[in-house]
Amino acid sequence: QVQLVESGGGLVQAGGSLRLSCAASGRTFSSYAMGWFRQAPGKEREFVAAISGSGGSTYYADSVKGRFTISRDNAKNTVSLQMSSLKPEDTAVYYCAARLAVVVRATHLWDYWGQGTQVTVSS
Repeated sequence: QVQLVESGGGLVQAGGSLRLSCAASGRTFSSYAMGWFRQAPGKEREFVAAISGSGGSTYYADSVKGRFTISRDNAKNTVSLQMSSLKPEDTAVYYCAARLAVVVRATHLWDYWGQGTQVTVSS
C-alpha cells in the first residue's frame, strides 16, 4: 500500500514554470516506478512522464519533451516534475502515480494514485 500526495500546482502565465512534488509513504519507495499523469476537463487521464525506481531511466510524452523534467529523491521518498515553457494546453489536474514494476505509459496499469494538484496556464 502506497499513499501519494501531490503539491506545487498553481496559476502561471504562458511561458512560465512550476515545480510539482509528490510525497510517498512506505519504506520501499525505490522499488516503485513513479509517474506523472494529467487530466483536463472532458478528457481522459494521459501520461506525462515517468521514472524508474532507481532513477536511471526517464520517459516523457512527446508533448512535453524538452520542457518537463522528472526526478526523484529516494532518500526523501519524493518525485518531482519540473515544468518549464508552460503552454495553455498544459492546464490540467496533475496526478502522481506509483507502480511496483517497470515503467509503462498506459494509465490503467498504474496501481496507486494521489489526489492531484491543479495546474492552470493562462495565455
